[in-house]
Amino acid sequence: MAILERISEILGSSLEIEDLFGQVMALLTSELGVSRAALVLKDEFIGRLRIVAAMGLSDEEKERGQYEVGEGVTGQVVQTGRARIVADIANEPDFLNRTGMGGGKGSGQMSFICVPIKIADRPVGAISASKPFVDDATLATDARLLRIITGNIAQAQHVHQLVKREKDQWLEETQRLRENLRTKYRFENIIGTSPAMMDVLATVGQVSASRATVLLLGETGTGKELIAKAIHYNSPRRDKPFVRVNCGALSETLLESELFGHVKGSFTGAVRDKVGRFEAADGGTIFLDEIGTLDPQLQVKLLRVLQEREFERVGDHRTIKCDVRVIAATNLDLAEEVRKQNFREDLYYRLNVVTIYLPPLRGRREDIPQLIDHFLDKYNAENTGTLHKISREMMNTLLRYPWPGNVRELENAIERAVVLSNSDEFTEDLLPIQIRMFAQQGRDKQQAETIESLARRLSEQAVEEYAMREGEVWELVVGEVEKQLITRALERNGGVKTRSADFLGINRNTLNKKVKEMEIVADD
Repeated sequence: MAILERISEILGSSLEIEDLFGQVMALLTSELGVSRAALVLKDEFIGRLRIVAAMGLSDEEKERGQYEVGEGVTGQVVQTGRARIVADIANEPDFLNRTGMGGGKGSGQMSFICVPIKIADRPVGAISASKPFVDDATLATDARLLRIITGNIAQAQHVHQLVKREKDQWLEETQRLRENLRTKYRFENIIGTSPAMMDVLATVGQVSASRATVLLLGETGTGKELIAKAIHYNSPRRDKPFVRVNCGALSETLLESELFGHVKGSFTGAVRDKVGRFEAADGGTIFLDEIGTLDPQLQVKLLRVLQEREFERVGDHRTIKCDVRVIAATNLDLAEEVRKQNFREDLYYRLNVVTIYLPPLRGRREDIPQLIDHFLDKYNAENTGTLHKISREMMNTLLRYPWPGNVRELENAIERAVVLSNSDEFTEDLLPIQIRMFAQQGRDKQQAETIESLARRLSEQAVEEYAMREGEVWELVVGEVEKQLITRALERNGGVKTRSADFLGINRNTLNKKVKEMEIVADD
């Protein structure tokens, strides 16, 4: 019972099956006199049994310990799933003694116990042990104890396999996600062929290979995080973490803990140690969004990280070294914030190693059609939509709209249109209200501009046509315009002069006088 209790403690101390086996057999050596032992598992790759852990065997002897299933005592145990107890291995023809577990000359009578390892009632290997023979009763007791131990080790092996399988799946999934991210954030996948965006991508391509701190400037929604990810996933740090922190979303205390971590008891609510984002991003990149909102005290600590590459957790005195590339972003004018003494000048220059300005969408309108196609493909796929027909008038509206929310606003507008659409035609009613209002204002303005242009052409034509009739031009042109206006107004109002006068905004007597003078047909 004491041995089993100690073995239970050993089996609960680790998931490494070879380490567990070594500790267990070391205990059996001291307590039961086991001289040699081996853990044999079936290697699915080569289809044979081989020793994966042993006690009392050299590396050369372990290498010789390979068996076909059914070969020798060990192979038979794995094949049948039944234990074998050999009192004297010298008289057992099935005992092959490839590893020297039977001992040498002068070692006396050696017994051998081999017990199968079963997972879900399927033999997957065996544990064998040899020791000097004492008597049959002792051998039977040792065999019973080894069966119990082997059952426990089988459970540990099963857990080990499950953990290894999950770890392999996790590693495979992580690698797949990394490959997807690298593909997604390749420069050629960033949409934009305007000169402004080509300048941005050229700078990103140059700076990615370095570890220089980068400051991204631009309005909200211009894609600063997208560019930060492109820098990271095209850099030598691509296999390390990319950690994002929104500096404007947390209070000073919470942000300090988020950035640098804290130790248990450092403040109310700190019930356990916490790893900060800088520590989590070690070897990789940290993206500090809305850096312009950073509190002055945190600006000092961030400056130290940038200069010394070290920090302390909140409430701790130990210094932690870190190798982190910093990419910061803001929609504020940091130079102006420095002038107003809202932002430290020394930190500004530390961040401003390489500055990339992301242009607003209204500054790269030639990219809008490509972005619309991209977002239509994306949200049609997500929502099984078919929206893709855009009229020239609709495209002109989208090109003229100022997009104060930049690419983010455009993306949201396209997603809304796809979700609300019932056909493949992109109609104006699918757009957000602010864009529809802009389109209507544009039409009103265009109509006003049309009247203005017509009046201009009429004036030019009249001046040219009546050039020889000086002194009569005003009366001829204005009189004809008045006649046409009164005629159209009467037609619109069914020939009723009272309503027509109100429509035109003139006195009824004036209208009557004009009708008589110009001989216009109208109702009384």
